[in-house]
Amino acid sequence: MAWRRPGVQFPSAPQYLFIFAHRNEECTLLTGRQNETNVCDGPLPTSGRDMDITMVDEFALDWQLAGKSKRAATEYSRYLRQLIGLHTEPTLRQVKSWLSGCKSVSVQRKRAQAVRAFGEWAQSSGCQVFTWWTRVTVPRESVRPQPTVTVDDYVRVVRSISNPRDAALVELLWSTGLRRGELARLEVSDINFADGFLIVRNSKTNKPRIVPLSPSARRALRRHLSRRTTGNLFGLSSDGIRKCLARLAAPPAHAWRRGWAVHALRSGISEASVRHVAGWSSGAMVVRYTSALSGELAVDEFRRLLFV
Repeated sequence: MAWRRPGVQFPSAPQYLFIFAHRNEECTLLTGRQNETNVCDGPLPTSGRDMDITMVDEFALDWQLAGKSKRAATEYSRYLRQLIGLHTEPTLRQVKSWLSGCKSVSVQRKRAQAVRAFGEWAQSSGCQVFTWWTRVTVPRESVRPQPTVTVDDYVRVVRSISNPRDAALVELLWSTGLRRGELARLEVSDINFADGFLIVRNSKTNKPRIVPLSPSARRALRRHLSRRTTGNLFGLSSDGIRKCLARLAAPPAHAWRRGWAVHALRSGISEASVRHVAGWSSGAMVVRYTSALSGELAVDEFRRLLFV
């Protein structure tokens, strides 16, 4: 099996794509949200197989150049490196064995997705590797109800706040559904008070987007900023925002994101608009975030539009 296309020199991937820490033979993936250790994944192989790895590196670079998630590229590269470290030229049977070697369905899904993504890329690049990738099944993961912020939660938290910064943070969470990392990276210059929106320049998908601001969010931001016109909006890291919410006894940021999506849909906002403002590439994420409440949302919509 030829891993390198003749006459092509593959660039080495930037160091920031592959950041790993090792301790007690466990591999810790630094995700930017928090350190996630997967014991079942085992240590990364250390044997030198440069020919294989350069192809994985090129796949990761092409993935990002296509405007896809950098974090996904890092995660997929990690799993592919592990697989190739075990089997230089993996067969379909070896891949299936590798997938089933971890009890976590979530990890099995990520491994399978990595293999399929790499196989599809290799096929489009004319490389005769992973030719069986379409026969790799992505395991199904049961959907569990996730914590979702309600209007009552929002009111309770707002009443407990005693300073302008925390009030502005909570108003943004409720009215924009931003991810925690996106909030942490916001600059004062990203806020457009005149037109009532903010710009998310650095997102999970590396695609900037415009997010509308509610009147209450604009008022809270003006009180928080006073006359300040530059600098980081909140002066908090992603972990700092997590600690701030914990201090307020408020739900975590992703529960606010789910609550924002549900509240928007209940208010009659179209799924397409919710998807665009949230920064989701497909409607699948909307379904995932609102699946537990889909029946209730349907009843609300019928009552509002049909049973007048």
